[in-house]
Amino acid sequence: MFLACFCGATLMADETLIIDDRRSGGLESTLGNNWRIITDGVMGGVSRGVLSLATVANKACLRLQGDVSLANNGGFIQAALDIGATAAADASSYAGLELVVYGNDQEYNVHLRTDDVWLPWQSYRAVFRAPTRWQSVRLPFDQFTGYRIGNKLDLEHLERIGLVAIGRAFKADLCVAEIRLSRA
Repeated sequence: MFLACFCGATLMADETLIIDDRRSGGLESTLGNNWRIITDGVMGGVSRGVLSLATVANKACLRLQGDVSLANNGGFIQAALDIGATAAADASSYAGLELVVYGNDQEYNVHLRTDDVWLPWQSYRAVFRAPTRWQSVRLPFDQFTGYRIGNKLDLEHLERIGLVAIGRAFKADLCVAEIRLSRA
């Protein structure tokens, strides 16, 4: 398989663009930007979460854990990665995202933000289930729907990817070993 380096990201035979494969050993993604945690505390909620590095079932991963609470109009914890100044910002030639995940058999969201998104609650969202074993999940861009935004998803101007536990009170435990843009 052909590997090439492009603007801090690895291309594999032009089929995918790796956003993060956990090779950094830290919170830094393969693209060079750092993952960070955002909770509903930014709007008065009381959900609690932590973003850590882990090894689960022999795979290095980014792990989002916590308690999602609906109290005080809350209801989310998020691992966020700003990608606006990277090779992944223009995803127009890709079909979607592929994630390698492990979890607690709960549903999670991927939220995409573009330069059209102005308000903190706006995003383009897709849902996936994180099983209790490592599994590859594909999320075609045409499955992402706008949340409180009327604009169509602009794949040429992605700014942030969020891995989100949201919408109901539950214990979140999501591990992500890889995330990439995929042409398939």
